[in-house]
Amino acid sequence: MPNHYSERKGRANRTRNIVLRVPVTAEERAMIERKMQQMGTGCFSVYARKMLIDGYVIRLDYSDVKAMTAELQKIGTNINQIAKRVNATGTLYAQDIEDIKGAMAEIWQLQRSILSKAP
Repeated sequence: MPNHYSERKGRANRTRNIVLRVPVTAEERAMIERKMQQMGTGCFSVYARKMLIDGYVIRLDYSDVKAMTAELQKIGTNINQIAKRVNATGTLYAQDIEDIKGAMAEIWQLQRSILSKAP
């Protein structure tokens, strides 16, 4: 793994003698340059130092959404099985309607649970 820290040789009176390197794509570089313009600086070092020290990180927890997606997939599979059976036999049973209603109730319950945890 490459080391992105290096000691800068040269000017003895330099107060910042550690250089951090960050590889980026052309698109990322363009985004950084736009943000530098918004901040009103043309100096990458000033911008990077400000963002690395004073910037903040937002960590999003998608575990509830992933769990809901898994449940929706299960519910969708059950509904598809009912639809296939109805299409094959031409008969819709009262239990099928109850199963679909129950699945819809689960969906709404999951959604309310996720939304209640939202900031």
